Amino acid sequence: MAWFFLLIAGFAEIGSVISLKLAEGFKNFSPSVACLLFGSVSFYFLSLSLTVLPVGTAYAIWTGIGSIGSVLVGMIFFNESKDRKRIVLIACITIGAVGVKITSGQ
Repeated sequence: MAWFFLLIAGFAEIGSVISLKLAEGFKNFSPSVACLLFGSVSFYFLSLSLTVLPVGTAYAIWTGIGSIGSVLVGMIFFNESKDRKRIVLIACITIGAVGVKITSGQ
């Protein structure tokens, strides 16, 4: 279940970051509330995963899901750069997160 909780935490982190962008400096009420809710869900499920997983592994996977997902959502929905270098660097983050998971023994 710890890995499932971590996956939920990572996707909630994406929701939090996207809501933060839409909140425009907390000027828009609904996205601001969504940001706080997604952030709370993210931290809650991260904390549940930490009862079983090593902190370094969980944090690397959580931030990897959040950063990769946020970049991909930005590319798809906010017309952010789809430059080849950017995609290669996203792949590097993915490889690093997978590597941390593989070496954790979990």
